[in-house]
Amino acid sequence: SSGINAEYGDPQLLVVGVMNRKRVHFFTQEGPKISNPLPGTVVDSVVSSANLYDFYLVSQHFSCGTVSPTHYIVVHDTSDLTPDKVQKLTYMLTFMYYNISGSARVPNVCLYAHKMVYMHGQHLHGPAAPELKRTLFFL
Repeated sequence: SSGINAEYGDPQLLVVGVMNRKRVHFFTQEGPKISNPLPGTVVDSVVSSANLYDFYLVSQHFSCGTVSPTHYIVVHDTSDLTPDKVQKLTYMLTFMYYNISGSARVPNVCLYAHKMVYMHGQHLHGPAAPELKRTLFFL
């Protein structure tokens, strides 16, 4: 067989739902001191669903107040990634937004999608100019 599938194999797809408005909080305790968990902390048992492939991720450091982790639900997965690798990839993507020097609360793809939808809703009342199709004009 010819084509891209013959050279690279079948495409793999991972679809993850991201919810950051949950009222869940996690804490760590060292002796009598209770504090926020460190960035990169993943909780994928006990409070996660027994029927879903889901996890909570703390991606930012908070020195004041309490941290609220982001809830991720894997909706579709045809990749060969283990849950550990999916969680690490998700955490690494929180560092890749162009104008934040540290980590964001959600992965960069969510922030870019939000930015594009907002821009389209506020500023575009028609299709983009043809010369802009191959540029990152929405940034």
